Amino acid sequence: MTRRSVIVATGSALPPLRVTNAELAERGIDTTHEWIVERTGIHARHFAADGETTATLATEAARKALAEAGVAAEKIGLIVLATATPDQTFPASATRVQTALGINDCIAFDIAAVCTGFLYALSVADNMLKGQMADYALVIGAETFSRLLDWEDRTTCVLFGDGAGAILLKAEETEDRGVLATRLHADGRHNDLLYVDGGVSTTGTVGKLRMKGKEVFRHAVVNLADVLGETLTAAGHRPEEVDWVVPHQANKRILDATAKKLGLDPNRVIVTVDQHANTSAASVPLALDVAVRDGRIKPGDLIVLEAMGGGFTWGAAVVRY
Repeated sequence: MTRRSVIVATGSALPPLRVTNAELAERGIDTTHEWIVERTGIHARHFAADGETTATLATEAARKALAEAGVAAEKIGLIVLATATPDQTFPASATRVQTALGINDCIAFDIAAVCTGFLYALSVADNMLKGQMADYALVIGAETFSRLLDWEDRTTCVLFGDGAGAILLKAEETEDRGVLATRLHADGRHNDLLYVDGGVSTTGTVGKLRMKGKEVFRHAVVNLADVLGETLTAAGHRPEEVDWVVPHQANKRILDATAKKLGLDPNRVIVTVDQHANTSAASVPLALDVAVRDGRIKPGDLIVLEAMGGGFTWGAAVVRY
């Protein structure tokens, strides 16, 4: 038997404020519902209101995962929070989640890998559990991306939303359950294709999101197909064995093109981008929670998680749920 990280529960959180494409147009953005749907598949997204932050959304998602599993917060030995929109420059937003959950002492830190952040966080947590640094871990992706958007740039501001997703990992002795393989990559040469034009050490400001969509699309399809194949090989499985793919929810066309390139059944791809838009590091765990709670993903299913984001960063995980 092997010590593995098993997903024992999921949780998610969305701000109550839901904004449709038509409502964006009513706000004065030069766009239409049809234009957005044709290019992205997005119909609506959620935006955080005053008082709602990355940490509050992350905490809500974490509480739901703990409640689903019936696990007391004090059993958590590790919290890894993936976000590009922390509450503060420091300390880590993970420590705010820790405090809100009433945990006085555990390992808690943030990871910044933008849309791939949850895959990075999952891989780090998996290896820390395997190394016996904890028995239970909360792995969270949470974002308030609406606070980075340039509302004068219709090509980017319509793409993103806010939200959080969490998984509860438990270290168990098992052979074919839990996280079977993860693979991560980064290539900083592509910084100028997807980035925020501000920062503490450069401008002293938060900045706004900037993206060259066509170039990102081209890289995304190639990189995601490659890393999916690589991770499945590492796990000893083939694409035809996959029950569900839970991808980063960036753009419906990217999801379709990636599935086609790998020969995956598009009906086995979890899609939530239509209702949530791109929630960056939150999108994979948020989509996973939706599919678990509506009964599509069941215990024993072989699932693949994948994402690509600014950096560029990209990665995948193969999990026996």
